[in-house]
Amino acid sequence: MEIKRDDVTGLKVIQLLQEHQDRMADHSPPESRHVLDVKALQQDNISFWSLWHADELLGCVALKHWSDQLGEIKSMKTAPSHTKKGVGKKLLQHVIAEAKNRGYKHLKLETGSMAYFKPARSLYLKFGFSYCQPFGDYVQDPNNVFMALDLHPAKSS
Repeated sequence: MEIKRDDVTGLKVIQLLQEHQDRMADHSPPESRHVLDVKALQQDNISFWSLWHADELLGCVALKHWSDQLGEIKSMKTAPSHTKKGVGKKLLQHVIAEAKNRGYKHLKLETGSMAYFKPARSLYLKFGFSYCQPFGDYVQDPNNVFMALDLHPAKSS
């Protein structure tokens, strides 16, 4: 598996992102969907990576820059034919390492509260994320949960 910095213009990536949009539409009401489209993922404050095995797209993830201290995980998606194969874990490890390299103190995300999103929430919890209050432009919504990871925990005495 190889993670590549991506410009979000390739057909396979665009198709995976459209599938991501479609799944969000199936499981979340419009006012609770915060998934970014291709154009938004190409903005200067977004870094995007795709994960490949040879010429097969396995998944993708984006990191949104909020401030010198805060980054947000966006558009983390595993290709349907590659679920439960460690793709999400690999993508999450990559984006956490990138956030640490940038010097962020916090890495946050928004995801759905419904059963469909439980595998994603479980993965984040395994990596040390905990539930938090809305951040940035988000507002409290029963269809969403917010999670945060402290990247520079206080040292104990």
